[in-house]
Amino acid sequence: MKMNDQWWKKSVVYQIYPRSFMDSNGDGIGDLQGIIQKLDYLKLLGVDVIWLSPVYDSPNDDNGYDIRNYQAIMKEFGTMGEFDQLLTEIHKRGLKVIMDLVVNHTSDEHEWFVESKKSKDNPYRDYYIWREEPNNWGSVFSGSAWEHDETTNEYYLHLFSKKQPDLNWENPKLRQEVYQMMKFWLDKGIDGFRMDVINFISKHPDLPDGVKDEQQQYGDGSPYFMNGPRIHEFLHEMNQEVLSKSPVMTVGEMPGASPEDAIQYTDPNREEVNMIFTFEHMDLDSAPGGKWNLKPLYLPDLKENLAKWQTALHNKGWNSLYWNNHDQPRIVSRFGDDQDYRVESAKMLATCLHFMQGTPYIYQGEEIGMTNVKFDCLEDYRDIETINMYHERKSLGNSHEDIMNSIYTKGRDNARTPIQWDDSENGGFTSGKPWIQVNPRYKEINVKAALEDPNSIFYFYQKLIALRRELDIIVEGSFQLLLKDHPEIFAYERKWQDDHLIVLCNFSSSEIVIDEEDLLSKMQEYQVVISNYEQGNKGTLRPYEAIVLRK
Repeated sequence: MKMNDQWWKKSVVYQIYPRSFMDSNGDGIGDLQGIIQKLDYLKLLGVDVIWLSPVYDSPNDDNGYDIRNYQAIMKEFGTMGEFDQLLTEIHKRGLKVIMDLVVNHTSDEHEWFVESKKSKDNPYRDYYIWREEPNNWGSVFSGSAWEHDETTNEYYLHLFSKKQPDLNWENPKLRQEVYQMMKFWLDKGIDGFRMDVINFISKHPDLPDGVKDEQQQYGDGSPYFMNGPRIHEFLHEMNQEVLSKSPVMTVGEMPGASPEDAIQYTDPNREEVNMIFTFEHMDLDSAPGGKWNLKPLYLPDLKENLAKWQTALHNKGWNSLYWNNHDQPRIVSRFGDDQDYRVESAKMLATCLHFMQGTPYIYQGEEIGMTNVKFDCLEDYRDIETINMYHERKSLGNSHEDIMNSIYTKGRDNARTPIQWDDSENGGFTSGKPWIQVNPRYKEINVKAALEDPNSIFYFYQKLIALRRELDIIVEGSFQLLLKDHPEIFAYERKWQDDHLIVLCNFSSSEIVIDEEDLLSKMQEYQVVISNYEQGNKGTLRPYEAIVLRK
């Protein structure tokens, strides 16, 4: 594969969650025209690729990840003509766009499912997974993963909401329908796909019960639907039928994938996908039992995990780099300090990630240091996963305060509050009533303020993006972890040909003296590439300081 076919290696991606990005017509919901209005802002930031979260026709049970019609635009967002206009405007600015490919499941209102449930011999019956008796699997969104349908007195599988029935990828006709749909969008001129839970599409044909203990109502089916028996076959077929026809970018969202799995998925010779999203580093502040059971991050765990991925995939596959997305809480609230050191810790976290090997992803608002939100009551939340979890845990006897604390820390709506464009009402997002409340910190944290401050987080991200284009070592270099066991400093070295970089990041609010002699001498000798503080003593790291040195 030629390097210009691998354009995504030097690219930086910006994720837009359309519902919360910019509302152009005052209905409180972000839309396509709103995105068009803000494209020059993204061009100024310097990103290369826009990842557009789902804009397809949907009843919106799971905010667009339940698709009713893959080849129509959600009315709230606009029309297909406006989508075509958006695509033209993106390309006019030299940017690319990738779209969400959601093909593990559809909406239960999709015409395939409407037909599928009519009778056991309907031509579309086998597009979904039906059984006379359910197994014990639990849904990712709480409750059983099976829903009874009275028409045929059978159960259909839904790993997510009951309004998101899983597609049956064992059916070759279904696979061909998916490939035709993908060609429809590529023929329009999009530049690739982010593939939603794509490693769930191959299920173990026997659908065995999952393991569960006495505390659990449902079994863990993940060993039988994550990285399933035919997953590589399906992805290779998709690549041959669709993706190999032009130099597109593909990233697979793959919960439960290990570095060994990732090498197989992303090895160019296997012709599957370009890169995957791993979840391992996002689970390090979760206690046993899942993400809602909280524990503090232990930094050596994070260092060990990211180093494992960096070294395993070097010269074999390709990494994606992210702290935030529409499913994750805001990183500055999570691993930084969103109060006393919000600006410093946001810049530090950005530095730590952007100097690694892989394609970096910036989630909307990350570039201005947007924070988590604490809504007073459950009624202010919109996320189905959050609401279902609340009711399930309440029924098990958990206190309101404990559950809300989990939501404040890990809830997906932390990422879904509208972009804070300025300090006017609703942060300049809408002239109407927003579909979800704006984070009350919009008065101090907003794009207008960031653009007026030369030392803002925005301009720091702009510099990081420019450095990735300028320094081949960031894209090509090897990775070596330094100070492996240090509880507060994340340090690593990158090497490529005669070029050396050292990245030092303080993950604490304390000033830390570097007492490792070899590192100290390099700190004195190397030149500063970028730092989030004014120049100072090279032998110490101030609170949340990040400094990158080059020989």
